[in-house]
Amino acid sequence: MLMKNYSRVNLAFKKGFGSILIDETRRDFVDFSSGIGVCSLGHGHKKLAKTISKQASNLLHTSNIYQITPQTKLAEKICKLLKSPYYLFFANSGAEANECAIKLAKKHGFKKGIKEVEIFSLSNSFHGRTMATLKLTGQDKFHPQDFAPYPQGFRFFDSIDEIITNLNDNTAAVFIELVQGEGGINPLDKKKVQNLAKILAQKDILLVTDEVQCGVYRTGEFVTSQIYDIEPDIITFAKGLGGGVAIGACASKEDIFEAGDHGSTFGGNFLASSAGLCVLDELQKLKNSGKLDKTIANFTKKLDKIAKKFPNLIEKRVGLGLMQGLVLKDNTNLNKIFENAIKFRVLILKSGKATLRFLPPLNISQKEINLGFKRLEKALSELK
Repeated sequence: MLMKNYSRVNLAFKKGFGSILIDETRRDFVDFSSGIGVCSLGHGHKKLAKTISKQASNLLHTSNIYQITPQTKLAEKICKLLKSPYYLFFANSGAEANECAIKLAKKHGFKKGIKEVEIFSLSNSFHGRTMATLKLTGQDKFHPQDFAPYPQGFRFFDSIDEIITNLNDNTAAVFIELVQGEGGINPLDKKKVQNLAKILAQKDILLVTDEVQCGVYRTGEFVTSQIYDIEPDIITFAKGLGGGVAIGACASKEDIFEAGDHGSTFGGNFLASSAGLCVLDELQKLKNSGKLDKTIANFTKKLDKIAKKFPNLIEKRVGLGLMQGLVLKDNTNLNKIFENAIKFRVLILKSGKATLRFLPPLNISQKEINLGFKRLEKALSELK
């Protein structure tokens, strides 16, 4: 039997191609969720499937005791796309990538002579479900007494201005999501982020951008940091990096770990690294061809049209690239629309208290976009 920690929809899929999923009763669904931003190349991608199959027929795993050539190549590829040298650690998830970043921040603080390290984050953030990343998450609902006591030294604030005001001699790092994923698809103010980056650099406090959801071309560039014109000390990745294969990554400007400081049995193994290399190659082609930017423009246009057509339901569109949201005027409609969308066979997500979240595959076709929005419009019309 399975644990009851998920509120699952009574829907089971057996096949997928492009941005279409087929359930066990052979009904087709347009996927505007991509497994919560994971299936960046959609479903049944031939090149990715071939890469995985070829690697599986040779080697799946040997452990990090030995050299892993595709892992080294993936690190080099990420640095090339970041246009700057970083040191990479590979894990299996976004939470693990953030755990690595937390340990780097703590060691950075220790090297500075800080005895009680503090790490800051923002309200409405989400950084993972391990004990440390839960406490780093700036939402009280993720800190129930059931799991107490939590690790100490984490503080969250309502704004960047408040973070700056509270910086002190114990602050080792500040974690931010440039677009908050679970917090309502909320892009941070660019000038305030740039000011924060400048102040942190002056104080030798690490700036960590959690790009687990907004990275890997999700917002239009390889990392959202590039849109904000900043160069973080640490960047964390996961979700779309493996196209469906579990992988996380932590990129750090500072190489302060020593042998034994951190590790992962599965992290960056042959299968995950090979998948990551394939995904980045395909997404880079998509970006360089101009197709990604065109898809973003078309998808955004469709969302704006929906928002305009249903002003009684929708307050505004928010987000960047293909990480978008529709903020509802009445949060009691959130579950209704989510369920009605399933009824009309289009898959969307929820974010925060009143936002419909859209994370379609980055290579979604115009035909799939048109079909998905046609179905979504029917779902909304029924509630109008």
